[in-house]
Amino acid sequence: MRGRIPLLTVCTLLVATLLSACTDDGDGGGERVRLRVLASPDLAVLAPLLDELADATGVELDLDRRPDAETRLAAARTGYDLAWLSSDRYLRLRDRESVHGLQRTPTMTSPVVIGLALDTARALRADVPGGHLTWADIADAAATGTVRFGMADPRNAGSGLAALVGVATAAAGTGAALRTEDVSCDRLRGFRSGQTLTAATSPDLVDSYAAHQDRADALIAYESDLLALNASGRLKEKLEIVRPEDGTVLSDFPILLLDPSRRAAYDKVTEWLRRDDVQERIMRDTRRRPVSATVTRDAPLRAPIGNALYFPDRLAVVERLLADYGDPDRRTAGQVVFLLDFSGSMRGARMAALREAFAGLSGADSSSTGKFTRFYQGERLTVVRFGGRVLEERTITVTGPGDLRELTDTVARGGYGDATAVWSALDHGYRTAAHALAADPDRPLSVVLMTDGENNAGLSYAQFVRRYEALPDAARDVSTYPVHFGEADTAALQRAAAKTGGRMVDADDSSLSEAFKEIRGCH
Repeated sequence: MRGRIPLLTVCTLLVATLLSACTDDGDGGGERVRLRVLASPDLAVLAPLLDELADATGVELDLDRRPDAETRLAAARTGYDLAWLSSDRYLRLRDRESVHGLQRTPTMTSPVVIGLALDTARALRADVPGGHLTWADIADAAATGTVRFGMADPRNAGSGLAALVGVATAAAGTGAALRTEDVSCDRLRGFRSGQTLTAATSPDLVDSYAAHQDRADALIAYESDLLALNASGRLKEKLEIVRPEDGTVLSDFPILLLDPSRRAAYDKVTEWLRRDDVQERIMRDTRRRPVSATVTRDAPLRAPIGNALYFPDRLAVVERLLADYGDPDRRTAGQVVFLLDFSGSMRGARMAALREAFAGLSGADSSSTGKFTRFYQGERLTVVRFGGRVLEERTITVTGPGDLRELTDTVARGGYGDATAVWSALDHGYRTAAHALAADPDRPLSVVLMTDGENNAGLSYAQFVRRYEALPDAARDVSTYPVHFGEADTAALQRAAAKTGGRMVDADDSSLSEAFKEIRGCH
């Protein structure tokens, strides 16, 4: 009969529809689709939300949380549909071609800040005008042993790398994105001397701190982790959360679309996650700040974070930072051999300038650059006073203010020579370095040579070179950083720097204090 569809045709259409629904990949609105996600460990806290996401969108996210998620190159990301990271900044620098053009959607934000034990916070604020703490204040306190902190390994963890960028940006003092020249000198030695806890990931760091609260009085981590830890009941006393006055690096926890064929499912997921009601849920569950401007933030998340610091835009900058920071579990404090000219021409104003420079390095310089270049806990310092011969040698290891007073007293003492034996002094410095390295091969070592005159006694340059070239390989790897002062022989000091792989600094262009601070960050 006309207008009627045969029963067999109806059944055939119904079966075809059912088969289509059963084989749909989820992008077309059929049964659930399952996406494999390369995820940072920081995403574990969102696990309870994933079932709701699947019910609402039909998309199941299978999170493979890996400590190296943020550093994995393209070949190691094969087989994943999405990546959900705390930050993709390093990945975008390291694997620029494969990441370029990938769809990315921020899902929440959290700055890297500092949690301080209450007594420590009070003590630090008492010494800071206005009580507004900076990364420089934390670096200074770490150098003196006042602050012992925990921080995740920046080679793996986004929070550790963000903290490292924040501290290095403060040390550079430019307020802009770090440049190669900003990290050509390592100014973070005092800061990292205070690190007593580390872990491969942010969650592991939090657990380590909770279990070993006696080993650190500060924790550098995501704001969200510190808020959650304070609320967990795992601490003897809550930490005071400090958002450094000189700025923080913000992570935005982006989802990246690795497989373009999953675009429809990706859109469902990201649209759902950015809904206001879901953003509120994320905020409550994770204590991270919502990306939606229309969501009212909970009280602890209304605190201003100050300047958002720039992440470096060149891979070489980040790699140099990571190389300088090294392995947090295998770190040895350095040694510096200072060869100081005490010839007669140094009397008066010049000697006053030298003593002022050492006082600044010992903690008297309260400027931001001074806090990043001061002598630090565990550092070994050798002062050699010379004229026509070595007048005095003193070595101390910094353990407290008394050691630094002993060092400054050595520099303050009189007793001048009647000549200037530059090359003999440098030879003595390298023999001191060779003995030190024989006793402790892993200790970084450098030589600083300061003179205001020309060589007129002792060894000639040629004689010094012969002795230098006969040294063990480890001693020859030690660099000399000459400081040109007064009427010093510029060509001779440049030869010393070139021969040993160092660099001459001219104190006449600024001051002796500034020259020493510049060298402090470069050896």
